Amino acid sequence: MDTEKQEENIKRSIAKTVSWRIVGTLATVVISWLITGTLALAFSIGAIELISKMVLYFFHERTWNRIKWGK
Repeated sequence: MDTEKQEENIKRSIAKTVSWRIVGTLATVVISWLITGTLALAFSIGAIELISKMVLYFFHERTWNRIKWGK
């Protein structure tokens, strides 16, 4: 049995990225709505946040997957 940890599959990284961003974006929309009082503005902020942070998280996750420290 191979005891070494394997590198995470890219499809798994994508699934984690999308699921986490859904949770994070919903929180951003609610917070934006509470602050601005405007649902349309809250969804606009959420949409921008969704795309930008999904891309950033994906590359952050893939970079950390290459780092041997702590594995």
